[in-house]
Amino acid sequence: MPHRNPPDPGGPLRRVPSTAVVITFALVMTACVLGVMAWKALDAKKAALASGSSEIQNLAHSLAEHASHTLQAVDIAMAGMVDLLKYRDPEPDRFNKYLAETAKTLPQLRGIGVADAKGNWGYSSFPQNPRHNVSDRSYFAYHRDTPDNTLRISELMQSRIDDRSSMIVLSKRITKLDGSFGGVVAAAIDKDYFDGFYRTFQLGPDGGISLIRNDGTLLIRWPLSDKSTDLSRTDLFSRHLKLSSVGCYKIVSPFDGIAKYFGYEETPHYPAIVTVAVSEDWMLADWRKTLRTDVIVGSVLLCMILLLAALLALQFRFRSKTERVLREREAHYRLLANNIADIIILIDARSLLRYVSRSAEPVLGLRPKDLLGKSCFDLVHPGDRESVKSATARLNGVDCVSTVIFRHYRGDGTLAWVESKFKLASEPSAPARTEFLCVIRDVTERKRMEDELTQLNRRLTQLAATDGLTSLTNRRTFDGFLRREYEFCEEIAVLLFDIDNFKGYNDTYGHQAGDRCLQAVAKAIGDATANTSGLSARYGGEEFAVVLPNTTEDAALKVAESIRLTVRALGIPNTASSRGYITISAGVAAKNRSTLDEAALVGEADTALYEAKRLGRNRSIVYSSLDLQYVESASIQHDGELAPGEQTQQ
Repeated sequence: MPHRNPPDPGGPLRRVPSTAVVITFALVMTACVLGVMAWKALDAKKAALASGSSEIQNLAHSLAEHASHTLQAVDIAMAGMVDLLKYRDPEPDRFNKYLAETAKTLPQLRGIGVADAKGNWGYSSFPQNPRHNVSDRSYFAYHRDTPDNTLRISELMQSRIDDRSSMIVLSKRITKLDGSFGGVVAAAIDKDYFDGFYRTFQLGPDGGISLIRNDGTLLIRWPLSDKSTDLSRTDLFSRHLKLSSVGCYKIVSPFDGIAKYFGYEETPHYPAIVTVAVSEDWMLADWRKTLRTDVIVGSVLLCMILLLAALLALQFRFRSKTERVLREREAHYRLLANNIADIIILIDARSLLRYVSRSAEPVLGLRPKDLLGKSCFDLVHPGDRESVKSATARLNGVDCVSTVIFRHYRGDGTLAWVESKFKLASEPSAPARTEFLCVIRDVTERKRMEDELTQLNRRLTQLAATDGLTSLTNRRTFDGFLRREYEFCEEIAVLLFDIDNFKGYNDTYGHQAGDRCLQAVAKAIGDATANTSGLSARYGGEEFAVVLPNTTEDAALKVAESIRLTVRALGIPNTASSRGYITISAGVAAKNRSTLDEAALVGEADTALYEAKRLGRNRSIVYSSLDLQYVESASIQHDGELAPGEQTQQ
């Protein structure tokens, strides 16, 4: 028999395991790539939806604050009018002018007016009072039948002055002293005011912003919709608002039937809800772009894995090198993808820029290659360089983050407000080798909105503390100032002034001349305390008051006499007075051990003022000397140089 060699177990046995290894490698790597891509896609989608929901909620909060401030400014102005109309009926010309100035001051107002108990317009900010009757309006009927003074927000209604425009009416009830219905103060806000503001936000083609009354009535919706305006049966009112005044959830829009993420927030202090809706497709647009890139990258990786699997037996070294390069590229890609919205820079110990991300060009108009090697302070406004240095000096470890807001020059030379977060890139063991990682975000628009809001609040505070006619502080501000100073001052004096025979002056010369007289006297009184720690105020009607902290009774009397003589020197004619000109009487009271509180101090000054009026007017009386008045009043001389009652009573 021919001799047969035994089969070589090495050949086929070695080939089978090699094929299995290659196949196993290919399957495992493919599964890993697909798994990572699926995990990354799902995680990125979840993050995109969470970030979008947070942005929607933040926008809803900002819009709720805007709506609240819009209503509050009108509410404050209307509250003062309601209080005035409760006690008196002002002259139409003067009050109409005041209404026009109020409407001009508040940009959200189209107009403001006062309707009497029958629904006829008595006052208006328009050049002519509207002639139509509003007794059939829902807000008028509400105030007529409901005895409360809260602000009411009407549904969206057509204007009877201009039939082409829609408006929201804010109204308050006027209650007379006897409790009867005295009419309505009503202010109109054009729908275009909210539309113009809401359209500045980028919410995608299917996004929308709504302003809804708390009973479900739709007031404003941007963009416009001809769907039903009654939303009281939606989930927002039937379920979500009962659980929380703030929230965000997914809905199918009742306006266009599109799936959206819906954020809402009730406005503080007013019966209104602001909602923001953004379609899910719009929220996931960037995610889909990133997903397409990931799919391309994943496809390339899969192709390379297949190629590497085919060449595995012969090219282990090449495969290892290629995988290492791919890992480095993927890590670099992830770093850029996660921080593409902000500017990332690396600064060395000499404040020189070592790395600048490409986002510097779209955000600030600066090319990264032009910035490398330059000092980071070259583009910082000189006035903010110290604050930037202080921010880096506060860093004491790699886990410490220091934030600073400063002005930064753009590529065209203009200034932008930026928020920068500094962090050490390595342990600060060697100061000469320390590097800082800085992330910069443009916050110019946010800074501008914050400044505008601060100016608006400052203006509202000033209006609330000032008397509109005389520009002196009002009674409420006077009471608060006196209360604080009385508590902290050992010596304090109060002066009360009253214009003599002012009613006769008004009857003789008219109310407009009376207003000018009040303004002239108020200027004389205000000038007396302009450069002091004292306060001048219109106390009421033709009465004025002055608070002088850290002032003795004698010094206060001198101030009162100076003001009295200054008013006399004005020479304002007054045929209703026996003297023929405007004069004032003054009562002076100073704090002493027997004074109970600041109200008692004002009462003492008022008693002294009453005594000055009783003794013939045009004089200053000190409360502590009232027991000597009858003796000293007998010594008053009546000659041409010194008018009756012009001697100081002490």
